[in-house]
Amino acid sequence: MRRESSTIVVLAGDIGEGLLAELGRSGNVSVAHAPGGADQQGRTGQTEPGQAPGWEVGALAMREAARRRAAYVLVPDDPLAGVAAAWRAMWDVASGPGAAATFEERAAEALAAWRDKRFELPDYYLVVAAAQPEGTGPDLYLGPLRAGRPRRVAMAVAGDGPAQAARVLDALRSLAHGPWWPPLDELIDVARRFYAGGLAETQPAPA
Repeated sequence: MRRESSTIVVLAGDIGEGLLAELGRSGNVSVAHAPGGADQQGRTGQTEPGQAPGWEVGALAMREAARRRAAYVLVPDDPLAGVAAAWRAMWDVASGPGAAATFEERAAEALAAWRDKRFELPDYYLVVAAAQPEGTGPDLYLGPLRAGRPRRVAMAVAGDGPAQAARVLDALRSLAHGPWWPPLDELIDVARRFYAGGLAETQPAPA
């Protein structure tokens, strides 16, 4: 379990540079990227030949976040982005029969890095959506992760315009305390058994 004084929140979903810049202007918020600047791979989880593993950009960003001293440190690059993208693809018929195998590969890579203490999970995930929750489609964060720890996953329906940042900040102030994350392998197992068409609150969760 993390013991830094800041609350580290990974942002997922509809994240743009304009929104990040606006959030960074808040006095109690810091935005942490991997050294060298933002990397789209860290947000999409897509790994091209010759690139670093999908978890690595997020892991570097989390390490940078741990150095910050602010009430909230926001991280737009997630170590689980590759796992999330592969899990979503499993529910897309167009992805073909190999999608499940790809999910297992991404999960195995992330688990190996996590067990090697290359990264820890954040205090919270905050999913920023431009539409209502039912329009987001299969989502690892709002599905399996929220089933595993409901109070560790929140959502902000950001919409468009200058109100975006205000809604995200409101969501940060509304984060509730709750049990820490179970081991990552247990969360991955929840994802394997989770039905994307169901509600997170009605599906099996780790203890």
